[in-house]
Amino acid sequence: MRYFAVLLPMRDTQKSQELRPQHLDYLARQVREGKVWARGRFTDGSGGLVIYRSESADEIRRIAENDPYVASGARGLEIHEWELITDDAAPA
Repeated sequence: MRYFAVLLPMRDTQKSQELRPQHLDYLARQVREGKVWARGRFTDGSGGLVIYRSESADEIRRIAENDPYVASGARGLEIHEWELITDDAAPA
């Protein structure tokens, strides 16, 4: 399984507040489908981060672009493949 860090930088605070229920519903659907590993907002109000999991970068781009925040322009979008390091996988 591959992981993708999706940054959602704030572009329009008012539009983000209006679309928050749709965004949360959209993320809840992705959680139910096993696509979201972690999610949350930045406490300074600058946006948020979702860590998705999938074997396909194209699938994650499609999912992220369809998030109501991104599709409306309320948030930007930046995607980076992310390597999860666990204690048992750390080099000796």
